[in-house]
Amino acid sequence: MRIGCSLGSLLSINNVLKCSEILSKTNVDTIWVPETWGMENFSMLSAVSNRTNTQKIGSSIINIYSRSPATIAMGAATVDMLSDGRLILGLGTSSLPIVEDFHGSKFEMPLQRMKEYVDIIRLVLSGKLVNYKGKIFNLKNFTLLIKPKRESVPIYLAAVNQKMVDLAWTTGDGVIFYLRPINEMKETISKMQSNKKIDVACQIITSVTKDSDDAIKRAKKTLAFYVSVGKIYRDFLAKNGFKNETEAVYDEYKKSGFKSNHEFISDSMLQSLAIAGTSEECRKQITNFRNSGIDLPIIQFNPVGNVSESFSLFKKTFLDE
Repeated sequence: MRIGCSLGSLLSINNVLKCSEILSKTNVDTIWVPETWGMENFSMLSAVSNRTNTQKIGSSIINIYSRSPATIAMGAATVDMLSDGRLILGLGTSSLPIVEDFHGSKFEMPLQRMKEYVDIIRLVLSGKLVNYKGKIFNLKNFTLLIKPKRESVPIYLAAVNQKMVDLAWTTGDGVIFYLRPINEMKETISKMQSNKKIDVACQIITSVTKDSDDAIKRAKKTLAFYVSVGKIYRDFLAKNGFKNETEAVYDEYKKSGFKSNHEFISDSMLQSLAIAGTSEECRKQITNFRNSGIDLPIIQFNPVGNVSESFSLFKKTFLDE
């Protein structure tokens, strides 16, 4: 069974590279590297590709407001060349606060923007002359100066609301889900895959320790962070069974920040969205996610205590045969 691993923003650059070296000796399908407001994604993907041999390298995600579509295509072509054709390009809209407050762009027309990005990136990576006229972008006589390793790089779209889910199935090679209640996700996957099959990936907050309570606390803190700062996740989860929890987490965040708002994450909410506990408990939980119809579960490493020791147990739990 395929399994991916996300080396997230709780890690340092050195942590990511050391963990990647360890993963290079496993059968992990894809190593995913996120981009928030820390490590720049294409740089990290290039570095990770240099520490690995056979694993695919995925961006999860590059947002479509901080770079032009041509720049993303150039980055993708470069990383795909450096990794000898192992890149998966994950794209997403990110969120209004990040786009407008951190990057100074307007968070406008996300669906149309995503569609045009995918179209332009594919045209650029084909190596052909690009003349493109869209509702947002107009490109004239653009051609890459380098010959791409592949004429087509797999593009996965991060999707939360239904319109973006529809676009992922219409235009993407795959979809990346995150913080989607397991029962809702099962229904959505079954419905969408009945019309057209694409690769369904889901990134799952994951924390494993010898003490189940420590793992649960770490996972709840990560989940509370996303509920607090991510309105799109907060609204989606509220509509899908967790209105009381999301309101309580957000209210506490507004009062006291991240000090204790994770305490309002219920056990049922955590079990529906994350993997947390001892090795034995976590192996059982990942089976539940696989049974929802996910093709590629992406376990998001959330360290507890010493990163090296925590990652060793993480690897032993999910990746050692």
